[in-house]
Amino acid sequence: MMKVALVVAVARNGVIGRDGDLPWRLSSDLKLFRRITMDRPIIMGRRTWSSLKKKPLDGRDNIVVTRDHEFKAPGARVVHTIEDALQIAREAAARRGVDEIMVIGGAEIYKAVLPRSDRLYWTHVEADPDGDTFFPSFDKGAWQEVSREDIPRGPRDEFAAQLVVLDRVGGDR
Repeated sequence: MMKVALVVAVARNGVIGRDGDLPWRLSSDLKLFRRITMDRPIIMGRRTWSSLKKKPLDGRDNIVVTRDHEFKAPGARVVHTIEDALQIAREAAARRGVDEIMVIGGAEIYKAVLPRSDRLYWTHVEADPDGDTFFPSFDKGAWQEVSREDIPRGPRDEFAAQLVVLDRVGGDR
């Protein structure tokens, strides 16, 4: 079965962004993000695309969701609904022989896809930064932790973190 997974780094206070960027530098988590998402289709909103310096992430089918019908994203597919993004991602995943679609933000996209997602790759950042973008609230009782991995603070990391993988309980969505 094709899984829809959200990949997100969240501070203790729920912050995921500030001024259109991540509010921290965590090289170790970026490497982990690359490993988790590589060879899988990734869905993102327009602001997340812009935070990537408007360049597609290599080795992945990049799909950008925006309401702006004039928007262009060279190297990515641009769609205007979550449904279209998920359909294109399913087709791309099938072509690549993978069973997971990755949703990489931002907050509006997470909020729209969370009710239909099966898995969360949740990097818990040991920090309380100022921010203007937050992960949406959700029923934590509907999710079960399946793994936890410490991400030690390396020389290019501002904070320590943990990767927690959560699966929806019962698989119902």
